[in-house]
Amino acid sequence: MKTSDTDILIVPGWSGSGPDHWQSRWVAKLSTARVVEQEDWHVPSRLWAERIVAAVRAATRPVVLVGHSCGVSAIAHAAEHLHPGEVAGAFLVAPAAERAKRDLPGMTPAFAAHRRETLPFRSVLIASSNDPYCTPDEAKELAEAWGSEFVDAGESGHLNTESGHGPWPDGLLRFAGFLRSLTAVPQRSIQG
Repeated sequence: MKTSDTDILIVPGWSGSGPDHWQSRWVAKLSTARVVEQEDWHVPSRLWAERIVAAVRAATRPVVLVGHSCGVSAIAHAAEHLHPGEVAGAFLVAPAAERAKRDLPGMTPAFAAHRRETLPFRSVLIASSNDPYCTPDEAKELAEAWGSEFVDAGESGHLNTESGHGPWPDGLLRFAGFLRSLTAVPQRSIQG
């Protein structure tokens, strides 16, 4: 699959992605990428998942989700409402652990808890060995529960602007490889 064959839905985490964050840069660089907007970037809730489901169902090409931090959680929560075939794959980066999410202002308990079922689409989970918001063991446990391929990003912090990952060229290369590994799915095979 190529980027031009997909609708790339970018799902930022708590407080959204600033202009220098790699997700914002990808939206500017990739013509088929757009952000799944949330009503309030400071109040993560199951409503975030509803927005993802609506964006997936409005897509006209196979969907690839790209989540960071709490956006990864939102994708996992959305997955329980998505039918097989609605999403071609998910690129999940730097998940936030339940304990870290519980400490965020505005966090709802239902959103803080991680869904533990296999995702109904192919996924890769990339995590750092020194992420302050999720230990490597927690990230590996999530990858296993979700059926995601696990990628150790080494000592990379939270893989955000603050950790020096504004442009994140290695991430873009890995994303391109992930896209190439996906098989196209008929986007409207199941109407929601």
